Amino acid sequence: MTDAEIPRFTGDARPYAGGDPYADHRTADFPFTHLVDLADRRLGAGVIAANDEFFAERENLLKPGPAVFDPEHFGHKGKVMDGWETRRRRGVSAAAPHPTPDDHDWALVRLGAPGVIRGIVLDTAHFRGNYPQAVSVEAVSLPGSPSPEDLLAPDVKWTMVVPRTPVGGHAANGFAVDAEQRFTHLRINQHPDGGIARLRVYGEVAPDPAWLTALGTFDLAALENGGQVEDASDRFYSPATNTIQPGRSRKMDDGWETRRRRDRGNDWIRYRLAAPSEIRAVEIDTAYLKGNSAGWAALSVREGEDGDWAEVLPRTRLQPDTNHRFVLDGPVLATHVRIDIFPDGGISRLRLYGSLTEGGADALAARHRELGG
Repeated sequence: MTDAEIPRFTGDARPYAGGDPYADHRTADFPFTHLVDLADRRLGAGVIAANDEFFAERENLLKPGPAVFDPEHFGHKGKVMDGWETRRRRGVSAAAPHPTPDDHDWALVRLGAPGVIRGIVLDTAHFRGNYPQAVSVEAVSLPGSPSPEDLLAPDVKWTMVVPRTPVGGHAANGFAVDAEQRFTHLRINQHPDGGIARLRVYGEVAPDPAWLTALGTFDLAALENGGQVEDASDRFYSPATNTIQPGRSRKMDDGWETRRRRDRGNDWIRYRLAAPSEIRAVEIDTAYLKGNSAGWAALSVREGEDGDWAEVLPRTRLQPDTNHRFVLDGPVLATHVRIDIFPDGGISRLRLYGSLTEGGADALAARHRELGG
């Protein structure tokens, strides 16, 4: 689906009339939301600056979960909103009371993992009459940890990934992005002012090959290192992508849990590693899954898209709320990995420790150059 085919929302939403505030929220089934959210706080994303956050803090943009709305919650500056909201812009004089066409507010966002952006959602949930008239998004790739001043320097060349586009209030405004480049930061622009509840940036992680080479041994499946979930048998309670998020799970829905099976089958997840690799050790964690952890697990690998699957960890009993560690008999070459759990249930994290092969390191470096890294 191209950006021209993405559903568009414009105009005000009706004033809140009570009941479920999401009952009239406008949204769509965007084709890119199965990808990694590069602006996920768990990956290290942050809103590092904004020109104005008078009514509501910029950090709200990246909060997990949907925005909440309390119609009775007011503070000293007015209605308390769960999003980023700026004050109303004014012109320069009584004779010119309106903002100019170029006047706008902005926020700088550091992506948690640099990558190729495939889609962006700017959700104006609960901003029914105080949303921006239009938005635009620019992106840039800078090394290291640039400050807001570094990003705003006049010699920094930003790429427009979402041109100035009208948006709707109380709506998930989605945009497909067609820029085959690696980006590290975004500049979110509101024209001329208003509020945005949530920002989601969907894409593919593009790790720095020099960093991975320096690490030597690292988690080959981790999202931040370029691993990804290709498919899963079941995502009923929580997404399979949770299994390769940073850190240990902190609650039950921070892992992967399937519905209860009533047949004789089993559940599974298939992963793609960042590049051809050698796996030497495995962790399977069932943290916080106590009465619903998988009973057994097996691990298989393959080389290439059409290679045969080879079992490297036979069906092994798992304990609830436990981190299981396995040292393989020797390095195992792989581009893809599949974990099968029996019969159902879930795991919280999968870690695959090893290193890139020489060919894998070369391929990753070549891709990095193609993306402008």
